[in-house]
Amino acid sequence: MSNILVIESSARQQHSVSRDLTAQFIAQWRAAHPEDRFTVRDLALDPVPHLDANLLGGWMSPAEQQSEAEQAALARSNRLTDELLAADVLVLAAPMYNFAIPSTLKAWLDHVLRAGLTFKYTETGPQGLLVGKRAYVLTARGGVYGGSGLDHQEPYLRQALAFVGIHEVEFIHAEGLNMGAEFMEKGLAKARAQLEQVA
Repeated sequence: MSNILVIESSARQQHSVSRDLTAQFIAQWRAAHPEDRFTVRDLALDPVPHLDANLLGGWMSPAEQQSEAEQAALARSNRLTDELLAADVLVLAAPMYNFAIPSTLKAWLDHVLRAGLTFKYTETGPQGLLVGKRAYVLTARGGVYGGSGLDHQEPYLRQALAFVGIHEVEFIHAEGLNMGAEFMEKGLAKARAQLEQVA
């Protein structure tokens, strides 16, 4: 039995392509692995605060010196990190906003990329601690950006995930969604065909 952690980051609840792709992923995975357990965290419905002084204080200050706000920030970060540590498979649903990921997803990453828990510093540099996990990234893009210098989404997420030791990462892009009906249909069909091979 595996634990699957799904992170939704689309600002929209309705008419969201990334959410549609996530629903397809979950349905297919459950059909193939009915014993697996899913945890879904929706960053639009329950946003994670951006990195601030309270979170930094919670990480760095001794427990007896932490303010209530710092303690609360640390507890939140611990909950998010524990979810990631418990997951065997990570699914990130990430629409492209202004050539990159939603700020809510960046905030989540800021809470879980933690020295001593998800990575550590060594004499030869940082080392990821989440070895053995795999990730799927489901994206929705208005244009076609794969392989171009305007794509700051896939390279960043690959780097962030590799930093914590997740190197087995598959990206499924639904591209060209705002370029007319033909592009949209082709982009969705390609993404859905890739998803069918995942489970």
